[in-house]
Parts: sequence; C-alpha cells; structure tokens
Amino acid sequence: MAVSLTREELAEALADSGRGDRAAFRRVYEATSAKLFGVALRILHDRQLAEDVLQDAYVTIWNKAATFDPGRASAITWLATVTRNRAIDRLRAAAVRPAGRPLDEAAEVRDAAPDAATLLETRQETGRLLACLDELEARARDAIRTAFFEGVTYEVLAERAGVPLGTMKSWIRRGLQRLKGCLEP
Repeated sequence: MAVSLTREELAEALADSGRGDRAAFRRVYEATSAKLFGVALRILHDRQLAEDVLQDAYVTIWNKAATFDPGRASAITWLATVTRNRAIDRLRAAAVRPAGRPLDEAAEVRDAAPDAATLLETRQETGRLLACLDELEARARDAIRTAFFEGVTYEVLAERAGVPLGTMKSWIRRGLQRLKGCLEP
C-alpha cells in the first residue's frame, strides 16, 4: 500500500531512518518505492534489473540515511539520486545497454529531474506565492488553498462554507486577481 508523505514528513522519516528507526524506514519505502522503481526502470529498461537495483538502492539508503542533509536537497531528490547512481553503476558493471540506443547517446538524453537552478527558482517562486496568499483575506485564501492544493470543487467549498456557489466563485475569482497582482513583477 502506497503511503503519502509531505516533503517535511519524508525528510523526517529519512532522518529517523538514519538513527536506526525501522518503522520510519518502512514509511520511506512505502512512500517512495514506486517512484524510485520508475527511476531505475527508466535507466535500465529491464524490469528484473530495475527491481534488483531498487533493492540495492534501499540497502544503500538504510546505510547512508544518517548522511542525508535536508539543507542540500529534498529527501526525494536525495533518494532518487541514490537510485539513479545505483542504476548507472549496474549499467556499467553489467555492460548492459538499453535496447536500440548506444551508450554514446546518453550524453544527449536530458535528465527529467530539474537542475539546481530550477529547484532554487521554484523554491523562490513558492515562497512568493505563499507570501502573497497570506496577504489575502482569510476566506479567499482558505478557499483557494483548498480548491487548488487539495482539489476540492467549488461546489463542495460553497457547501462547506454555507454560501451560494456564485459567492464562492466570486471569492475565489477576486482572490486570484489579487494574487496575480501580487505576483506580477
């Protein structure tokens, strides 16, 4: 069963794993194994090899979790990097080549993960967005957060707030207009 953890919860579970907490490591595994399997499979193009690499990656993660530094990277980035490195090591060690593509082409294949500059820019934009959200009146801010971050429909929001649907739409529309004005340079 997949477990969903926030970035902070994942970082905390990874840190707890570094202190030998097996239950925390289980949460890390349950929350990330599907994504990390995808990372390995994308590199290796072989399900069995990807499963082997995933197991090896989690052994490495367990052994090196204490070295995770949330100030340098997010937990999922650190986990994906460990998995990616294990997959590349497996490619090199086994001389496995993805079907139909020479290894020389690997330099031309763009990594789907964002680079450090993009991550920093995204973090700054997120900070601006949160600051601008905090400037909105409470009912608009709460409605926008719930609608866009949790996926709750306007109808459900209106029902929860005990207001007509048109009123809820107006709150959100006016809040989004103020948000746009705040975010513009």
